[in-house]
Order: sequence, then C-alpha cells, then structure tokens
Amino acid sequence: MISMPDRDTDLCISLSGRPSNIGTRFHNFLYRELGLNYLYKAFTTTDLPAAVAGIRALGIRGCGVSMPYKEDVIPLVDRIDQSAAVIDAVNTIVNDDGVLSAYNTDYVAVRSLLEPVDTGSRVLVRGSGGMAKAVVAALRDEGFTDVTVAARNAGTGLALADRYGFTWRPSGEGETADMLINVTPVGMSGGAEEHELAFTEQQIRDAQTVFDVVAMPVRTPLIDSAIAAERTVITGAQVVALQAAEQFALYTGVRPSHGLIARASEFSRA
Repeated sequence: MISMPDRDTDLCISLSGRPSNIGTRFHNFLYRELGLNYLYKAFTTTDLPAAVAGIRALGIRGCGVSMPYKEDVIPLVDRIDQSAAVIDAVNTIVNDDGVLSAYNTDYVAVRSLLEPVDTGSRVLVRGSGGMAKAVVAALRDEGFTDVTVAARNAGTGLALADRYGFTWRPSGEGETADMLINVTPVGMSGGAEEHELAFTEQQIRDAQTVFDVVAMPVRTPLIDSAIAAERTVITGAQVVALQAAEQFALYTGVRPSHGLIARASEFSRA
C-alpha cells in the first residue's frame, strides 16, 4: 500500500469556484485501498488559462472541473469527447503526455442511472442550469421522447428544451409525470430552499420514479417524500459516486468494484 507521495506519484487535481473535500476524500481513499501511487488535491483559481497550462506543463494526470469553469475550459483543451461535446460542458480533463482530453462524467453517470427506467415514461425536469444540460441530453440519448423542461428562466429553459427536441413550460405546477427530476438547488443543505420540496406531494404520488440531483444532503426533502410514498428513487449521491468513479477509471485505468465505490462514497461524506 502506498503510504507516502514520492517523485513517481501521479498528481490529480480539481478546479472549482468553491472546492470541497468530497472528491479529494473519494479519490484518495481509492488510491490507498488499491495501492496506487496517486495523490488528489482540490484547488480554485482566478486564472483558468494558466491553471490548465499548468496541467499540461507539469504533467498533472487528471483534473476534475466544477462550476464556474465547465464551459470556459473548452477552448483550452486539445480534444473533446462526445460526452462533453453533447452538452458543451466539461467536468474532467485527462492529460496523456501533454495532450488534454475533455470529458463529462456527469452525463455518463446520469445515462447509467437512467438505464433501468422505461423510456416510454413521461418525464418532468425542473431546472435549466449546467447540470440540467447533462440530464436532458442523457434523457434524449437514452431514448426518452416525452420530456418537459420546467424552468422559470424562459431563455435558458426554452433553449434547453429546443436543443434536445423537448417541451418547455415556465412552471411544472399541475403537470404529472412518470418520472420527476429535480435539477435545481431546492432541498440543498444551507440554501434558502433547504426544507422545500421541488415537486408537490401529489406529483410525487402520481410518479413512479423520483430523481434528485442534489447531493447534499443525500436524503433531501424530495427523496424523503418519495421514499415515504414508496416510489423508486435516484439520488444525487449516486450521481456523484458514479461520475467520480468514471473519473477515477479515466485517470488510473482501474475501475473499482461497486462495493469499493460505495465505501469511498461513504468515506467522502464522513
């Protein structure tokens, strides 16, 4: 087991406007468990071009990219994978001998989580921000056709729905669907709407599957209500764990077991 970084250690980093320890703990836990000579460190920056140039110049193996940098890094890399191209947003950079390739593992994770859901389901998505693009693109690419994007921002909401051939509504009130997906901060710890529901209790009862991308807390008010109504749930914690595991595989070439991913996810939130 690797216990101390040395000159041969591969460095992976993250760039975020507000760095957290979740990714750092997740990746470093797996490095230790698998005996890999890697180290993961979170950063922020006020000079994104210089930071990305540093990834190339210093041989940093990989970089997780969070808001507000997901779109701004696109012109700074050499290759855009389809996972990032489909939504014009990047959350992962991989450095292969100075060639920087960009991916979006959020999109990959969401597609994976949608696989068991009947593609004939009526879907109501609340939100039109950056993560909503990954969700709506994944719905389109998984074969869903009856999708409504509910967003108060007419500009972003209509553009998102039009891009993927779906319907926009300024509000989801009164709408029923087989699957509800919250891609807003409603229910997020520390936010102004921390204790609110992203959908009504009636909408939850009418649905079969409830998906909340909010990861902090794991049990949002929406997820709690869906569990109480005995609906199938997909949580933001599942998205975070799967996207991080995909990043880990891109960086190291090693794909951890589901059990190890679950342990890493639990450790990252302890």
